[in-house]
Amino acid sequence: MEEIVNKVAQSGILTLDLEDYYPKEELVEFDLKPYLFMEMILKEKDFRTALQEHNWEQYNNKNVAIFCSADAVIPFWAYMLVMTYLEPVAHFAAFGDKKQVHHTQFMKSLAAIDVNEYVDKRVVIKGCGDKGAGEAAYVEITRLLKPVVKSLMYGEPCSTVPIYKKK
Repeated sequence: MEEIVNKVAQSGILTLDLEDYYPKEELVEFDLKPYLFMEMILKEKDFRTALQEHNWEQYNNKNVAIFCSADAVIPFWAYMLVMTYLEPVAHFAAFGDKKQVHHTQFMKSLAAIDVNEYVDKRVVIKGCGDKGAGEAAYVEITRLLKPVVKSLMYGEPCSTVPIYKKK
């Protein structure tokens, strides 16, 4: 009987799954609207007092999207002040709605990849997943890996689409 050989396993191809870098912490919002007088005007003294009295522990180890849902002019320092309260407790906080902050954190996670692990390697970026990494993630990983890899592919090791091959 002939031995079955797994040629994919022997190929030396490394698979990188972008979903491994997907933010895992709960993402919540901090909306400045409730802190505005008549949902239109930020009164500094009242705003500072309200922030001091706010329960910041509810954001412990969470990702926080800081924004204002009211159509009001908010001074930049107000967002800065909110961040001073969130920074010690939140896992991650940034300006924007949930989608923007999720994207920001995902890109930050990808940028932290040690590309030295992929020098002169054949790498396939996993193409299918449950979470949907999105186009920006695939563009970013290509930007990061192209300068160092021997080849870059998309899909699954058994069925890839060639993207780049070092000459």
